Amino acid sequence: MVMDYISRTIFGFLIKNKVISIGTKYYPTNDMEREYVDMINFTRTMLLEIESAHITTENIFNNVLNEVGTGNIPENRKFLEIEPAENKVNEYALLSNIIMGSDRYLYVELFKSDKRLIEEFVSHIKNENGVIVERSSTEIVSKLLSKNDAIRVGIELISQGMDKDNEVRVAVGMTGAAAIERSINLNKQIGETSGVGFTKLGGEFAIVFSSKLGHLEGIPAIYDNYIFIDAIDSTKFIDENGRDKLVEIMNEVKAYIENDCNGRIEGYREGGDDLIANLPTKDAALRAGIDSAWHALNNGVRLRIGIGKSRREAGERAQMADGIKVWNNSPVMVFELADGIYSYYIPSEFTRTILDFLLDRKSKIVVIFLFVFIATLVGWSVGQPYFGVVAVILALIYAITA
Repeated sequence: MVMDYISRTIFGFLIKNKVISIGTKYYPTNDMEREYVDMINFTRTMLLEIESAHITTENIFNNVLNEVGTGNIPENRKFLEIEPAENKVNEYALLSNIIMGSDRYLYVELFKSDKRLIEEFVSHIKNENGVIVERSSTEIVSKLLSKNDAIRVGIELISQGMDKDNEVRVAVGMTGAAAIERSINLNKQIGETSGVGFTKLGGEFAIVFSSKLGHLEGIPAIYDNYIFIDAIDSTKFIDENGRDKLVEIMNEVKAYIENDCNGRIEGYREGGDDLIANLPTKDAALRAGIDSAWHALNNGVRLRIGIGKSRREAGERAQMADGIKVWNNSPVMVFELADGIYSYYIPSEFTRTILDFLLDRKSKIVVIFLFVFIATLVGWSVGQPYFGVVAVILALIYAITA
């Protein structure tokens, strides 16, 4: 823990940006999660803070309004903070979202049994491309394409229920069990009042309604998720490996974005060193970026990547990568989180070697420190200060060879 803090402090000073994490302590539960965690830890991928996010309840609510669509959250609402979000980026939550995707479970509960209304709810959820997991005369567990879709559809169901004088509780979670538990906790907080509970940036929140909602827009807010990918120093790579090798790598990146991330390529010329794509969700864009960076690096190409809501924003973020380095440019992906700017930075092999030494060989560091300290102290005590210089040289030989 101490060496992790020291390492983050040292590299934060060298990179000139705050290092939130080196590798990850995310605990994987399946093969896909294990693959991501192993790669992040093997490459010592760092999460950097470029511009700090201001995580406040007001900002979170405004963010929800923008993402879900103002017309989909009527004016007679009350926004509740059940548990405040921490005013910092949660590395585990970010990685979890990248790995698991944006799918979210929606739990719906009627406080009065009504089979006909449940049937209407089921039809509505299916029309919104939702999948019904379980259902009864008072409950539905379903799966929607994203958290924003789940909140929007949940409010529409609340409106339908209230029009028929039936209070409706809705909750959104990463799993069906998490959504049900969130609903139970919300019941304890506000009683049998119509509302939707959800989590945002580590906090627990709810939107509740005390009167009928009237007409809702019911139109999802649409956001583009552009990714700009550019090979760093492609001229040198072509000189050393040939243009065909670069074409092969860029074509593999393009195919991955199209086939595995459902991306739409909007700018790519075969033989070129950059491309622009539009992804269906932000987590898909983040996944496409980090996977592409790792794959290209494994083949000797370093990528700079920017993610944004427009082509221009994505391109500007990619340009920011030029200033994020220790010595030479390494693969970097820059993206927005809340109202801040963050980055995944993949260190060079040399930097990784230093990190491996700092983080994995703690006992050796202690031995070296004690040896140099004692030798220097003895040297000064007997009037032979060069003992310290000799100790440093011997310590370096020991660190390299032991």
